[in-house]
Amino acid sequence: MKPFRYQHVPDVDTAVRTLADTPGAQYLAGGTNLVDLMKLEVTEPDVLVDVRRLTSDRIEQHPGLLRIGASVTNSALAADPVVRRRYPVLSQAVLAGASGQLRNLATTGGNLLQRTRCVYFQDVTTPCNKREPGSGCSARGGFQREHAIFGASESCIATHPSDMAVALVALDAMVNTQGPGGTRTIPLEELHRLPGDRPDLDTVLEHGELITSVDVPDLNFASHSRYRKARDRASFAFALVSVAAALDAPDDTVRDVRLALGGVAHKPWRARRAEDVLRGEGATTTAFHEAAEAELAHARPLPGNEFKIPLLRNMIVSVLAELVGVRR
Repeated sequence: MKPFRYQHVPDVDTAVRTLADTPGAQYLAGGTNLVDLMKLEVTEPDVLVDVRRLTSDRIEQHPGLLRIGASVTNSALAADPVVRRRYPVLSQAVLAGASGQLRNLATTGGNLLQRTRCVYFQDVTTPCNKREPGSGCSARGGFQREHAIFGASESCIATHPSDMAVALVALDAMVNTQGPGGTRTIPLEELHRLPGDRPDLDTVLEHGELITSVDVPDLNFASHSRYRKARDRASFAFALVSVAAALDAPDDTVRDVRLALGGVAHKPWRARRAEDVLRGEGATTTAFHEAAEAELAHARPLPGNEFKIPLLRNMIVSVLAELVGVRR
C-alpha cells in the first residue's frame, strides 16, 4: 500500500476546504470499500481526511421526510424501527448487502459513494478505462456475467454494487451535500453517472463535496414495498439483478408505483417506463409482464449476460405480484 497521511479535522467546513485544496486527498468514513482498493493499489490517495464523526449518525423524523445522517451505519439503518415499519424495502435492501461485520462499519454516505466496479477494475494488471482512462475495457472481451444491460458504453460495462442505493432511488430520496461552492440537494437518481466516455467519474459530486445526509420523503404507500436480489451465492455477493418496488393498488388497480433495478447499470436504474405502463392498469400478472417488457425492450445485453433478461422479467413480475397477493 502506498504511504499516505491521515488527517483528523474538527468540522465539515474544514474537511471540505482540506479536500478542495488537496487534489490527491479522499474522505474516509467506514473505509469498507476505500481501504480494500488501497490494498489492491487501485486507489492511492496522498491524504485521508477522517469524516466519520463529522456528519450525523442519527435518523430523524422531520415534517414530510425521514433524514438519515451520512454517518449512520448500515446496521443501524436496517434495524431502525421507523425504517422497518415505514420503508421495509430500504431495510431489506441494506440487509441484502455485504456481511454483518461490514454493515456494522459501513456508513450511509460511504455506501452511496462506493466505486462502481468489476473484477477488471480491481485487477491492476488488466486494462480498465475506469481505473486508467483510455486504456480500454477488458470486460467487453472477457467475463461479462455481472455486467450492465442498461446504459453501458464502449468505455465501460460495470454495474453499481449498492443494494441500499437501489431502494433509495425507488423511494425518491434526496442527497444533501456540502462542498467548496456551498450546500446543495441532489435527487439520488441523479447522483451517479452513466459511464459515457468518462467512466472514471462515478458521480456528479465535485472534488471536496461531502454527503452530509439523505432525505427520504414521506410516501404513503412506502410501507407496502419489497426488495429482492438474485446473486451467485447466498451472502456477501453483488446482485446479478435486484428489484426494489413499492406499490399502491387499492381495488386491484395500480394507482401509483415505484420501481428501481440493481445489478443492471452503472448506476441504480429507475424503471420509469415500467412505472408508466402500470399506472392506471389492473394489478394483474399480465400488466406486470407488460410493464417488465416495456422496460426490458431497451436493454442491451452482452453474450455473457443475456440470462439477466428473463431473470429480471420474472423477478419484476414476482415482486409486484407478491405486493398485491397475486399468484404467478
